[in-house]
Amino acid sequence: MADDPIALFDAWYAEAQASEPNDPNAMALATVGADGQPSVRMVLLKGHGADGFVFYTNRESRKAGDLRAAAKAALLFHWKSLRRQVRIEGPVAHASDAESDAYFGTRSRDSQLGAWASDQSRPLADRATFEARFAEMQARFDGRDVPRPPHWGGYRVTPHQIEFWQDRAHRLHERRVFTAGASGWSEGMLYP
Repeated sequence: MADDPIALFDAWYAEAQASEPNDPNAMALATVGADGQPSVRMVLLKGHGADGFVFYTNRESRKAGDLRAAAKAALLFHWKSLRRQVRIEGPVAHASDAESDAYFGTRSRDSQLGAWASDQSRPLADRATFEARFAEMQARFDGRDVPRPPHWGGYRVTPHQIEFWQDRAHRLHERRVFTAGASGWSEGMLYP
């Protein structure tokens, strides 16, 4: 058994990439707004390592507003085919502009254009309005590379706690929890 939660995550994630039928990098992101209201949504993990877990989004979206109000988040990976979950909690900070630019450059052109066309999380009168804005962005950037919008970028969740949950028969699940401290990670177990 690994005593390094990042190495254990890497092993579980590799198994999920081999077995999950769709989006093994999908994770629930939980935030809390300035009003104390929690909110959760699915985002995609786009990078991870000892320094944290990275996802990208519109920095004017509701989730970004929540992260401005309280720069903490919880992540949940649920790999149903493996009967496993990983929970991660910690503070959140912006990924660097260089990281955001590099990732944005790997996205499909339509995804890049969509980042310019969408006022993510804000009311939309009808689908035709969004499609018209998308067509405007196609014309605006015709024949040119699409730069990263100034309001779009990455966030990094630095884990302070990581829990590995493994399904067991009769709901006698195994729960290993790692907590970050000044001298590294400490490990414990939780009752199912």
